[in-house]
Amino acid sequence: MILAAIDIGSNAARLLIKEVVKSPSGEINFVKLNLLRIPLRLGIDVFKSGKIGHVRAKMLIDTMKVFSDLMNIYEVKSYRACATSAMRDAKNGDEIREYVLETSEIHIEIISGDEEASLIYENHAEKSLKTDEALYIDVGGGSTELMLFNNSKLEYQKSFNIGTIRAINNKINPDEWSAMEEACKEIASNKKHLIAIGSGGNINKLFSMSKTKDGNPMPKDFLHDMEKIFNSMTVAERMEKFDFREDRADVILPATQIFNKVLDWTGITEVYVPKISVADGLIKSLYLNHRKKNNAAGSSTSTLK
Repeated sequence: MILAAIDIGSNAARLLIKEVVKSPSGEINFVKLNLLRIPLRLGIDVFKSGKIGHVRAKMLIDTMKVFSDLMNIYEVKSYRACATSAMRDAKNGDEIREYVLETSEIHIEIISGDEEASLIYENHAEKSLKTDEALYIDVGGGSTELMLFNNSKLEYQKSFNIGTIRAINNKINPDEWSAMEEACKEIASNKKHLIAIGSGGNINKLFSMSKTKDGNPMPKDFLHDMEKIFNSMTVAERMEKFDFREDRADVILPATQIFNKVLDWTGITEVYVPKISVADGLIKSLYLNHRKKNNAAGSSTSTLK
């Protein structure tokens, strides 16, 4: 069975296609067939003017046509397309969704911050780390999601309007910072062995730069050092020195700052960076829905025609 997930964030849209394969022992594996990322940067428009402008709307519509064609080529059985912070805030989000449906037959859901957090948690990365206490930190273009795992239960989840695209446009409300600081300190208050699990394109890039071996945690000191380095450079200098794309070079500083604040406020000294994402969570939730044979129970799962 081949499944697909579309994640439309404030910085980029991603199409992930995976095949569900059962091993001889009965273990279920999700094999990646394709991953395509398009830097739409919807948040640039939305966080400035409150809506998606004509140019980026056309980019989104054209991108969904390409995604639809790819899903048909791969004979995807089922998909789910979700939009997060930028589309949540866009005044013309519903209008664009309708046009996408007409032109590409892709149904886009605008999901809440809490559901976005749940999809990250759907990856259950904490199981491989053999820990009872784990804080998921997902930093995106429009929002940051915190999820606290404790003794096999999701104890806390919250989405804050703190993201990299908001940051570079100076659109983060100081009250959001205060709320996240308070939440972090409350989360850590009674936890003795709390670890951090980071997700998002920027933390994955930082993890690669740190030369940390897969499965090992990246030290907070490295993130603090990189924040100082990034902060001393222009976007162009970051592009040249680190071979970044422009859409990575401008957001990696605020992403590093957000992670550092969360780690400082919780007192956590290192962060694990498994390869997880909203799209991965969508794939796994789709599979579970199919396995439970409850596709018809809700409108959130769409099947390609």
